[in-house]
Amino acid sequence: MTAITLCTTEHAAKLLPLVERCHEESGIESTEESREAAVLPLLEGSPLGAAWVLGLVRAPVGYIVVTFSWSLELGGMVGAIDELWVRPSVRRRGIATEALHGISGALSDGGVQALNLQVPEGAETALRLFRRAGFQPREGNLAMSRRL
Repeated sequence: MTAITLCTTEHAAKLLPLVERCHEESGIESTEESREAAVLPLLEGSPLGAAWVLGLVRAPVGYIVVTFSWSLELGGMVGAIDELWVRPSVRRRGIATEALHGISGALSDGGVQALNLQVPEGAETALRLFRRAGFQPREGNLAMSRRL
């Protein structure tokens, strides 16, 4: 079972290099300053989101970031997976699936009604991952949700 650790400021030095690698791989233009500005409030306890590292804290293999909003349609607070990234060398071992299941219970216990995400067009591997984890397309939307 993959360890999933909710991040605090003490995890910044481990999380930020993973975010940098994800952005490089995904073609997202960001700077060290912009990544820190986006990540640090989450680690400092912002109610707008949370980050988890995957694997051993001293040598994490990935991370997931969830942000929060409100949905009348879905009945209250909802989360959105903003980023989910696993090191290429350990992909296809179920780490992302375990992370999705692991945080789902915690989010549900915290009152989150659904977990949403968007899958880039043509990202068939990601689409299969999220379907295996219980996400389904929402009618008329490209976004996907998993009721918790």
